[in-house]
Amino acid sequence: MAVVLSMEEAWRIPARCFIIAEAGVNHNGSLERALELVDAAAAAGADAVKFQTFVAEEEIGRFAPKAEYQLASTPSAESQMEMVKKLELNREQHEALIRRCRQKNLVFLSSPFDLKSIQMLLDLDVAGIKIPSGEITNLPYLRAIGRSGKPVIMSTGMATTGGIGDALKVLEKSGTLRDRIMMLHCNTEYPTPMKDVNLRAMLTLRDTFNVRVGYSDHTLGAEVSVAAVALGAAVIEKHLTLDCGLPGPDHKASMEPRPFREMVQAIRNVEQALGSGEKTPSPSERKNLAIARKSIVASKDIASGELFTEENITAKRPGTGISPMKWDDVVGQTAKRAYQTDEMIEL
Repeated sequence: MAVVLSMEEAWRIPARCFIIAEAGVNHNGSLERALELVDAAAAAGADAVKFQTFVAEEEIGRFAPKAEYQLASTPSAESQMEMVKKLELNREQHEALIRRCRQKNLVFLSSPFDLKSIQMLLDLDVAGIKIPSGEITNLPYLRAIGRSGKPVIMSTGMATTGGIGDALKVLEKSGTLRDRIMMLHCNTEYPTPMKDVNLRAMLTLRDTFNVRVGYSDHTLGAEVSVAAVALGAAVIEKHLTLDCGLPGPDHKASMEPRPFREMVQAIRNVEQALGSGEKTPSPSERKNLAIARKSIVASKDIASGELFTEENITAKRPGTGISPMKWDDVVGQTAKRAYQTDEMIEL
């Protein structure tokens, strides 16, 4: 994509979805792998790459259990705290990722999970703040982001419309204008079963809260993201990994670089296919008008002075003469000259 002045400008480009490659914690704590994820996101055609920023001790209690999907992909004896601690990125690593994003013309984004991490991202002057689903009931957190002056992308997994409305009020009361907030419909199960996607809820968010909307996709495959774009998503977020077989909590529900690139291309194709909405012949089909349409022609030889009737005229290709829609105007008229069978009628 072309370099834009701000993330907000990027997600407001008409008929063009802002695509976020969710690198998340798929770097497994390795800066080298995180940089490779930035490169993969750029090569796949994403507009932004998003990581997660946290201080494990600030985010997770010692007795917090793992989610089922995390238990299925990480050692069972390892606590959530131990799992997450290995995935922290420090300030210097964030700075390296931001530099690589600039080199690749990507927007750098991250989801903070605690107040210290919010402040670090603000100190780094990130383009915007992504609120993860788990934090939309965290009042001090929301206030800190609302006061930041940054554009906000808010995921709404696990939430009701009432809870989303409460979070929105906090952000607005703290200083963030509604038109600077993007809401993403989301389901937090990894991977999300198709029967639980409820994609029409994205439109409910748009209509209920009068905000721009998108979709954070945790399903396997690309079809739901593509469908969301067809429904009007302004943002698509999808997990990216270098290898779905790597150890870690999110790899199995992520997309590898090649299918991610194919998804981006499918989204761009759908955007083109949606068009302007005006029903008119397209440039590519105009040349077919004369070939596929019909004209009024003589169905038998007609003498000069003879009347055109239902019995001596018909409609046949090509469509370069009088349209059959003028049939009633032709019937009853007098032939000004003689016509051979299949010759186009003239008035």
